Amino acid sequence: MEKIGIGPNVFLPMPVVLVGTVVGGRPNFMAAGWASRVNANPPMLAVGINRNHATHAGIRETGTFSVNIPHTGMMEKTDYCGLVSGENTDKSGLFDLFSGALTGAPMIRACPLAMECRLVQTVDLPTNTLFIGEILGAYADEDCLVDGRPDMERIDPLILTMPDNRYWSLGEYAGEAWSAGKRLKKGA
Repeated sequence: MEKIGIGPNVFLPMPVVLVGTVVGGRPNFMAAGWASRVNANPPMLAVGINRNHATHAGIRETGTFSVNIPHTGMMEKTDYCGLVSGENTDKSGLFDLFSGALTGAPMIRACPLAMECRLVQTVDLPTNTLFIGEILGAYADEDCLVDGRPDMERIDPLILTMPDNRYWSLGEYAGEAWSAGKRLKKGA
């Protein structure tokens, strides 16, 4: 099949997360699609947030943030957190919250997986800031664990695709990472 150019503004499927911090003295959450694990040891992740968002200012002020993984049943509340700004909307009562060791990193009890992060580095980009945080604590619902590890099928995370701006659920299990290609490696 022939490949055609589609321009450079292409996005990969992304997990939808709720980034939590304190804004104006109260917990605030923002829906974000630009989130990724970026380091193994110590464990770190990054979130890309536009400088115009209240969450951006909150992370800079507190030096902490949380990354909460909502399940697909939380789509409406998650989307709402992306539609309204914490600058003029109090989203603190939308969820039942809990805290770990960090002050300024509120977490959402309804999310099957939540992580609290200490800000370790920022990278300024043309419109966004990439906030890199060390994961200091991770909390999961017991029924979403298999052998003590988070199970993505049980977590049932929301996935975002752009530029069509659609939410998806996780698809079928396809195979084992760092194993599926071993047959080809032996043949090389």
